[in-house]
Amino acid sequence: MDRTKQAIVDECPVRVRAGAVTLEGSLCLPVTASGIVLFAHGSGSSRHSPRNQSVARVLRDAGMGTLLFDLLTADEETEDMATGRLRFDIPLLSRRLVDATNWLLQNPDTRDFRLGYFGASTGAAAALIAATERPEAVHAVVSRGGRPDLAAPVLHKVKAPTLLIVGGRDYPVIELNRVALARLTGEKKLVIVPGATHLFEEPGTLEEVARLAAEWFASHFRSRQAQ
Repeated sequence: MDRTKQAIVDECPVRVRAGAVTLEGSLCLPVTASGIVLFAHGSGSSRHSPRNQSVARVLRDAGMGTLLFDLLTADEETEDMATGRLRFDIPLLSRRLVDATNWLLQNPDTRDFRLGYFGASTGAAAALIAATERPEAVHAVVSRGGRPDLAAPVLHKVKAPTLLIVGGRDYPVIELNRVALARLTGEKKLVIVPGATHLFEEPGTLEEVARLAAEWFASHFRSRQAQ
């Protein structure tokens, strides 16, 4: 990939090997990227999630690379639509995220970048678990409307600075995130976005999520670079 001839590399379709399966994804790298953010989508979603796509555009505008990829294969998505089983298989989803992380670290074009995770809903639990598996590679985690409670057994092991973002009207999830915040032992922060429900569909709320995420990743990518 020649990253010297243009300010932004066009979105590049990629195929990520994860154990016995191959996952479809999209990788985009600004030339001066400070790091790459991997997206772990939520229940019943995919790399085409309009909310994650929107956040990813803001991150790229802020000079970060993004990798959006499907945590499930097409056949698995079909099964999950019928049963809803795989979307809550957090160990499976976290392994897939670790595999995607390893794929980036083994790719000559991406192996030198600092990495972060952006997890939504159940994807946030997968991101937190994966961060404990690759602590030397994952420099920051952001959770949007996440279910960190599903990663409760390992929350005390998370070393990456973690930002939990929850909608002010997403009442059950607010409490789950408060409990998770208390269990996290590293750098951590909980931000409640006023007026937002679980999907941040209210005007301006998703934009606020993107702004907060961009600031968090930029700050921690820079701080790790300084080390």
